[in-house]
Amino acid sequence: MTKLKVLLVDDHEVVRKGLKYVLDDLEDFAFIGEASSAKAAIHMTDELNPDIVILDIRMPGGSGLDACRTIHEKKPNISIIILTSYGDDELIAEAIQAGAVGYILKDGSTDELVRALTAIKNGEAALDPAITRKVLGMMQRKPAQGHPFANLSEREMEVLHLISEGKTNAVIAETLILSEKTIRNYISAIFLKLNLNNRVEAAIFAVHNRIQDYL
Repeated sequence: MTKLKVLLVDDHEVVRKGLKYVLDDLEDFAFIGEASSAKAAIHMTDELNPDIVILDIRMPGGSGLDACRTIHEKKPNISIIILTSYGDDELIAEAIQAGAVGYILKDGSTDELVRALTAIKNGEAALDPAITRKVLGMMQRKPAQGHPFANLSEREMEVLHLISEGKTNAVIAETLILSEKTIRNYISAIFLKLNLNNRVEAAIFAVHNRIQDYL
């Protein structure tokens, strides 16, 4: 089985060593490199083409959020997990808008990081449900004009609605009596039609535009 390649980016060597120790214990993931600055993170992402980047927000010589944004714009297929000591709402929202799919606090347990990595491997939401609800609440605005879901089929609407409720692929498949492969195909189509990059963006879009009013 192919392992997912992980790049670690943090300006504290002890943090990088601790994360590498965690990764070495996981069968499905492979540590491929480390960096200590935002600039080095961008360069090594280009060079090593990782599947996942674990990225600190605040580092000398550049913002981790800027690096996140640059990496996401250049290679949207890379999953970025923000690792930070700061858990304020605005920072979380900004990280998600920059393209992050996970947000882990440094003072949390390593189990949270393992959960996020496993979720990414399974194609599921890597954000903690509590953080997702917090960000969704912050980003709700007046619904968009017109029908924002006009390009979606009825089944795609059902899938998107369940995504917005934080359901995993397995639960969505069970609810709709479909295979997980079929659900993954629907999700890919939803992302393409709505120009979205990940489940968090999809959930935010659905809640923002009050998907329940169109079902």
